Amino acid sequence: MMKNSILKGVFLVGLGATSYGMLATFVKIAYGEGFTTPEVTIAQFTYGILGMLLINAFQKSKKGSEVVKASTKNITQLMLAGTSLGMTSVFYYLAVKYIPVSIAIVLLMQTVWMGVIFEMILEKKAPSTQKIISVLIVLAGTALATNLIESSVELDWRGIVLGLLAATSFTTTMFTANRVATQISSAQRSLYMLLGGAVIVTGFAIATQTGAFNFDIFLKWGIVLALFGTIIPPLLFNAGFPLTGIGLGSIVSALELPVSVLMAYFLLSESVNTLQWFGIILIIIAIVIMNINFKKTL
Repeated sequence: MMKNSILKGVFLVGLGATSYGMLATFVKIAYGEGFTTPEVTIAQFTYGILGMLLINAFQKSKKGSEVVKASTKNITQLMLAGTSLGMTSVFYYLAVKYIPVSIAIVLLMQTVWMGVIFEMILEKKAPSTQKIISVLIVLAGTALATNLIESSVELDWRGIVLGLLAATSFTTTMFTANRVATQISSAQRSLYMLLGGAVIVTGFAIATQTGAFNFDIFLKWGIVLALFGTIIPPLLFNAGFPLTGIGLGSIVSALELPVSVLMAYFLLSESVNTLQWFGIILIIIAIVIMNINFKKTL
């Protein structure tokens, strides 16, 4: 029975990671059709909020008084935490305008070593040898996966900076999401974080959108982006992680990296050489090393 629940958790987390992995490719295709970053992000967050409102309404009608209601303080904290979610979307979607999706996802995965630094600063303790080794492997894998050793390859510096900014804000999201208002339902938490993210996205759209807003984005890509980016993954992760545990769940969620690269390879015809694949494998190995309890396995 225990094994079945773990397998179920692995399946749910894997599906969530796969959904996230598809996201950037869909955004790149939307760009090819003439849509802008403000249009893409506004459509995604609008449908995402509507979807979460429906899910919350369904849970309330089903469970009634059992649902713990969020306090004003909870809502404020979650909305503030959600601003980093909005910044992640903006930075990441801007990054894929300047660099290939296969490179952008590698930069986003720098959350591995950024998370170690965040943890060191917040908890005021030095990282373990295991984590330091993982970070070094990630950096080596990144050098290979981004093709840095190929002198003939030139990446737009704007994409690199934006990709690293996306990783920084995503690391912030992960830390705050696991610490803020954990006593209320995951659907409520997701809703209020999305509302906080929507404030950032809306401000960005007002400041940067030139010309008329193309509302066709809501019909063509809005629902797809919301499903794969803001509705399906959080729900699957919240259902799967309690069954797998953080360690195994983090390892399985690394599926996002190869899925994103494969999507870009097949749908966008982005070239990925052998060294880049080796770098991607190294990053996944680092995530595995970081999340395995070696003392327990010995």
